This record gives sequence, structure tokens and C-alpha cells, in this order.
Amino acid sequence: MSVAESRRIVLFRHAKADWPQVTDHERPLADRGRKDAAEAGRRLTDTGLAIDLALCSTATRTRETWKLAVHEFPQRPKTVYEERIYEASPGELIALLNETPDDAQNVLLVGHNPGIQGLADMLAGSAEGDTRDRMSSRGFPAAAFAILSFSGSWKSLEPGVGTLLDYWAPSD
Repeated sequence: MSVAESRRIVLFRHAKADWPQVTDHERPLADRGRKDAAEAGRRLTDTGLAIDLALCSTATRTRETWKLAVHEFPQRPKTVYEERIYEASPGELIALLNETPDDAQNVLLVGHNPGIQGLADMLAGSAEGDTRDRMSSRGFPAAAFAILSFSGSWKSLEPGVGTLLDYWAPSD
């Protein structure tokens, strides 16, 4: 694949988590989160985007979200569980994405706010249709995802190079 080809990034916030007496990293999904994670998986499948690589935080709620969402996919992509996603800033997430091999065209990142929303805002130099308005008005609730595109190598990913193509959030 040429590095000039268009690439896609799906930024996917974990679904609604429960608050049992465990560390933040070990918080599981709430019942609503399990339902919303599966629905997000169906919505991602509906986009027709074939994911080559999924990068998922090691937190329990992100791993559970991904397991339920990917179950809806026609084909399971390679998945890497990455500790650096947990509590990462948008800049740290860009640095992580810069390490992605260029043979991966479409990458999905399952993470946490405020990093995921900040990264979507930071990367989106432009947007199609009303996607930016919808994302701005809804914020980035649990189980929401944004799809962005950019051209170039993963090493060239930086603020403002992306186009916000799609945004989805579960209805409240």
C-alpha cells in the first residue's frame, strides 16, 4: 500500500461502566453499557469499514466494550491491548498512532475520555456534512465513535490533518 493512500481512524469510547468497589482500571460495564457496546458494533459494521488493526486500552470496561462490539463484525481484526491508552492525553494517543505499521489502512482505537474526544477534536481539520456539529452538540458519551480519514503514513498523523467523516452516539 502506498503511504499516500487514504487511511481511516475510528475513535471509540468505551461503553457505560459500572461503579463497584474496584479500582478505576478494573471497572466493568454496566447493563446499559453492554447493550450500547453491541449496538456500536452493529453501527460500525453498517459503515462497511474493514478494520485492519484494533488498539484497545487494557482497562476492563474497554476490553468488555471491544469484545461485545467486535462480535458484530463480519471479520475480527488483529487486536493489540495497549496499556498506554489508559488515561492518555490526545498528544500521547497521536504518538501511539504514529507507531502504527503502514500496512494497516484502517485502525480502531478503543479508549477513554477526555483523551478520545480531545483526539477527535484535535485531528479534525475539516468535517463532512453536519458531523462536527453533531459531535460538538452531543459531546462524546459512552459508546460513541468518530471516524476520521487522512492521507499519508501513520508517522505523519498530526493535529488538523484529518477529515471527520462520521460520528455516532447511542441515544439517551
